[in-house]
Amino acid sequence: TMGDVFIPVMVAGHSLGEFSALVAAGALSFEDGLRLVSARAQAMQKASEKTPSTMAAVVAVPDAKVEELCASVTEGVVVPANYNCPGQIVISGSIEGVDAACAKMLEASAKRALKLKVGGALHSQLMEPARAELADAIAHTDFHAPKCPVYQNVNAEPQTDPETIKKNLIAQLPAPVRWTQPIQNMIAAGAATFVEVGPGAVLQGFVKKISSEVATSGIQ
Repeated sequence: TMGDVFIPVMVAGHSLGEFSALVAAGALSFEDGLRLVSARAQAMQKASEKTPSTMAAVVAVPDAKVEELCASVTEGVVVPANYNCPGQIVISGSIEGVDAACAKMLEASAKRALKLKVGGALHSQLMEPARAELADAIAHTDFHAPKCPVYQNVNAEPQTDPETIKKNLIAQLPAPVRWTQPIQNMIAAGAATFVEVGPGAVLQGFVKKISSEVATSGIQ
């Protein structure tokens, strides 16, 4: 910290929050970040309207088992979408696919398999139609080298190259959000304190479940 100002040495953002992380790291201007968030939302909305789809939170089923059960569903489309923390994965897909997967999760002793109040299969292949629209918006936006590494959702690896960051942002739309993995990688790289920026403490909760050894706090 510098006075009351936090100077991050590495950043990450969950799904949409990756744009906030890029702004915090100086890779994007605040204004360009807002423009891209708007373009992304509109592209995802259009994709969501093409296929009735939804998402569901699965609690207390190991990651590998969630993957196995999703792959075994023959009705519609369903895939792991958010690897939030050990014991919590969000699945995503067509309504029939998610319904079938939720039934399998409960049979596998999930504590919960709860459908979420969303109107789209975010971070699944049903978002593929949104990719080109977002890619066009990103192509017309100035990206800079970040002041610190950005651990991106797609591969959980630290990135500093603007072109790689752009490709990963585009790839993020139909791909799962990896949160457990980048947090583990940040800890391995020396992160001992995580500060969540914004209202709420959801990400702090995820980080604590990923590692009890690190400190967490929040600023609004």
